[in-house]
This record gives sequence, structure tokens and C-alpha cells, in this order.
Amino acid sequence: MLLTQSQKYFLIAFLVVVFDQSSKMLVFNNMELHQEINVLGDWFRIHYLLNPGMAFGIKWNSEFGKLALTLFRIAAMLGIAFYLHRKARENAHPGLLFCIALILGGAIGNVIDSTFYGVLLNNAPPDAPTPWFHGQVIDMFFFPLFDFVWPEWVPWVGGEYFLFFSPVFNLADSSIFIGVAIIFIMQKRFFNAAAGPSQSAEATVAGETKTAEPGDHQQA
Repeated sequence: MLLTQSQKYFLIAFLVVVFDQSSKMLVFNNMELHQEINVLGDWFRIHYLLNPGMAFGIKWNSEFGKLALTLFRIAAMLGIAFYLHRKARENAHPGLLFCIALILGGAIGNVIDSTFYGVLLNNAPPDAPTPWFHGQVIDMFFFPLFDFVWPEWVPWVGGEYFLFFSPVFNLADSSIFIGVAIIFIMQKRFFNAAAGPSQSAEATVAGETKTAEPGDHQQA
């Protein structure tokens, strides 16, 4: 059975969810919280963290904020799914559809964590009013590429320790970031191609009409 245009890209989103959740379950079942494993020297590590907030370790320290964030994620996920379906039916640029599928898969992956992990993995914060919608996202990818101490003469940050890149994130975060970044870089090609055929035809017709007008006037 052949997949439709829309189904092919929803399958990509589904695969992102599968890989994201598999990586999180591997970490959950085989590592202790805050345990760290060096993968490639010191600059790529698997570091098991629980993130009660947003992507890349950003936190929202508010009980209402966490619930609002989860509900926003669910609404965004549904909106992205609808947008992907609509763009697929419009035969949008395959690159754009692929990027939207990456974003959708990442959004679903983190929605699963926020909605269900508080119940299924019992990882909701102790002060959460309910484990539902208060699950903590499992993060694990850590790339501390380099670090140094700012010289004392540097204003405001002199003498302070600096680490690049400090956030710990997961595959869902990466999928969202990659999708958004590619769309931003390739937006002219993606959206011009999506709108191109009908607009090009209209431009051609308009051009022919304008070209024909002088001759028509002379014949008259």
C-alpha cells in the first residue's frame, strides 16, 4: 500500500518520536540521575538530567507555568500537525515538509514527557499538584566544547567561569532546532517553490498580455 504525501511526512515525525523515546528510556533504565558517560573525550557526554521546563535545560520556575507550558506544547503539536497536513496537500517543497515533520516529531516527543512521565516514570517534582501534565523531560546530550575563566579586566564577567556549550538537551530538542534552522536558512527556496507554479503562470499570462497590448493598439 502506497503512502500518501501527507502520510510519508507523518511517518518521519513518528520515527523521530520512536528514536527520541527510545533514547530517553535507555537513559532512564540504565543510568542514575546526574550520572555522566564520556562518549567522545570530554566534549561529548551523556549526562542524565530531568528538565521541568523548556528546551535545552531552560526552566520555568512556576507551578502554573509548568502546566501552561505543557498545554501550550499540546496546542502547538496539534497546530503543527494540521499545518503539515495542509502543506502536504498543497504539494509544498519536500524540504519544507521534511523540516515540519522534524519539528512535529520533536514536539510530540516532549509532549509525551510532560504529559505522561510524571505518572509512568514517577518523575514529577515533589511540589507538583498532580503528576499528570507535570512530568519532567529527560535530557542527556551534553557538549561542553570548551571552558575558560574570563580575565579580571573584562567588564561585568571578569573572573567568572564560562562553559560553551552548557545546555543539556535531547533528541526531540535537536529535531525541533534542526527543522527550524533549516527553514530559516532555506525559507526563500521553500516558500517560493511552494507558491511558484500558479504565480509563475499568472506572471506569464500577465506578461503576454502586456506584450500584446502595443501591437493591438497599432492594428487598431
